[in-house]
Amino acid sequence: MKIKSILTSLFLLFGFFLFAEKITPAKWSWTLKPVNPKVGEVAELIFKVKIDKGWYLYSSDFDPNLGPVVTTVSFDKNSSYSLVGNLKAINPHSKLDQEIWGGTYTYFTGVGEFRQKVKILQEKVKISGAYDSQSCSNESGLCVPIKGVFSIVFSSQSVGGSEPVSKVSEQSEPVSKVSEQSEQVGKVSEQSEPVSKVGEPVSEIKSDERRQTSEESLFSFFFIALGAGFLALLTPCVYPLIPMTVSFFTKQSGGKGLAFLYGAFIVLIYVFFGTILAFFAGASFANFLSTHWIPNLLFFVIFMLFGISFLGAFEIVLPSNFVNQVDAKSDKGGLIGVFFMAFTLVLVSFSCTGPLAGSILIAASQGVFLKPIVGMLGFSLAFAIPFTLFAIFPGVLNKMPKSGGWMNEVKVVLGFLEVALAFKFLSVADQVYHWHLLDREVFLAIWIAVFTAITLYLFGIITMPHDSGNKKLSVTRSLLATSSLAFVLYMMPGMWGAPLKGLSGWLPPMNTQDFKMSAGSGNAEAAKINSKYSDFLKLPLGLQGYFDYKEAKEAAIKAGKPLFIDFTGHGCVNCRKMEEYVWSDPKVLKTLQEDYVVVALYCDDKTELPSTEWYTSKVDGQVKKTLGDQNLDFQITRFDSNAQPHYVLLDPRKEEGPMLKPVAFDPDVNHFVKFLNEGIRIYRSSK
Repeated sequence: MKIKSILTSLFLLFGFFLFAEKITPAKWSWTLKPVNPKVGEVAELIFKVKIDKGWYLYSSDFDPNLGPVVTTVSFDKNSSYSLVGNLKAINPHSKLDQEIWGGTYTYFTGVGEFRQKVKILQEKVKISGAYDSQSCSNESGLCVPIKGVFSIVFSSQSVGGSEPVSKVSEQSEPVSKVSEQSEQVGKVSEQSEPVSKVGEPVSEIKSDERRQTSEESLFSFFFIALGAGFLALLTPCVYPLIPMTVSFFTKQSGGKGLAFLYGAFIVLIYVFFGTILAFFAGASFANFLSTHWIPNLLFFVIFMLFGISFLGAFEIVLPSNFVNQVDAKSDKGGLIGVFFMAFTLVLVSFSCTGPLAGSILIAASQGVFLKPIVGMLGFSLAFAIPFTLFAIFPGVLNKMPKSGGWMNEVKVVLGFLEVALAFKFLSVADQVYHWHLLDREVFLAIWIAVFTAITLYLFGIITMPHDSGNKKLSVTRSLLATSSLAFVLYMMPGMWGAPLKGLSGWLPPMNTQDFKMSAGSGNAEAAKINSKYSDFLKLPLGLQGYFDYKEAKEAAIKAGKPLFIDFTGHGCVNCRKMEEYVWSDPKVLKTLQEDYVVVALYCDDKTELPSTEWYTSKVDGQVKKTLGDQNLDFQITRFDSNAQPHYVLLDPRKEEGPMLKPVAFDPDVNHFVKFLNEGIRIYRSSK
């Protein structure tokens, strides 16, 4: 216990020093290609973002209404150039997040790159503007707005003159004024990374972190696909192929050589289709597959058809003429015969392996170029290895269990699972396009019904059309049935709003649930406060509070309560996690509602305020026009921090600093309760 306490204290101490100062985990630089383009020529402005290890930067090419802050680059208009097309993100990663955002977003790790084409219209050119992005960390749980300005000034006709230099300016650094008469840009900010001059070759930087992450991802995905391949071996369509394989190779004289070729051909045929997908897949295509309603509805229909087929309603088979022609080729023997034998195996087994192989390809399409190939390699290896062994040792057939009722039971259970998985694809389309067909409780009701059916089937209470007459309940069936029943019981509380953290990422987000039981004593449902910005901003969990610091401070003084400041953001993942996992605790929720006045200051909100409320920041010299920019500037100037989440406890009666050291992301509920209670004690003991 002492060791645990020491480690916890060290973590909190480190966290305080980390969170108490401004951090810049992503640094922007830019260059123009080619050097000094001629009038009428189209050049490319290339933005590079160096991202610290353990952090990621949201990209620019996903739905801005999803939640995370989409990277934007705004350009100052002038007559020396014009934009050609839109800002383009170069090969970002893609991730489907149902738990927090309910959709797919794109992001960069290590190094990010954005490109914008511009057409040169005059000899003397000035290209300037500002960038706005957000970087988050899964390790520290912080999110940091990354903002700055850029400027490139050059003469397209100059020869041997000074090359224009790009200037880095982060949110935390003062912005130097750029002289309108100067053809060069001021010095680079000292805390920023060195920046290439315009026209220098843009080196392709690939960080060790990105490479390691990609390798680990591919390595893990290979074994997932390998497991799917072994699962495919249990399907009933595969079993009849075993005697066919043995029969074929008992007539061959090639021995083990042909048997190994047989396995190799199986792998090559599967990988071939994975390669085709990899050729056509890209970041945009992956995003299309994972979020667009057309492919998701198509996958939903396919999985439903396969699931209903597995349950015994009908059989899905390839055209018999086509299969027979391929099978006839395999009778020729030799190398050609072995190839067509492998091809026959893939085709005949398609009705059972298709959904599993398809799942691998669908998952792989959301990754890098090699992922579909690696996925199909793992799947086909698991599929090919045993058939290669059957080809080498035909006598093994005599020791195999006879095909019968157990094979149909496997098929039926897989059918139910296919139906359950089908609704996952429908849920993706539903969340992205806000159809509200599969809200959280509807999705849960379907899964509870499906797994209840699996439980009843395995216990022998219900039967399917092709079941055998054997009603004996084996140990294996009993264990599987009990596991399915336990899963049903686990999901049941979710119908009343339980978080079900074990299913995070599978269920629709909590905000789609219509009915929720109160997480606390009911005090969270206090009288609604008609506060500033409450028409478009809301606090979580039914909490009532404010979204403007001055208004909240006045309310806290009037109520005689301390002030709880929540520096947050719409795109802050760990802000949502703190709300769902920590704030939802009854003790935390009750304390926030009864003992504090809560104010949420969104640091990434893009709402533009009236011009009368604009001001120029003393920190960076920029005009703060939006609600988010002003909240972030307040966080930086008052508390010397620019990361979210950031929780501050203030005594509104005094113009002093926080009553306690501010707290950032910490999923330990007890730590947060102690933090809140200590703030109450200090406030009440103060005069």
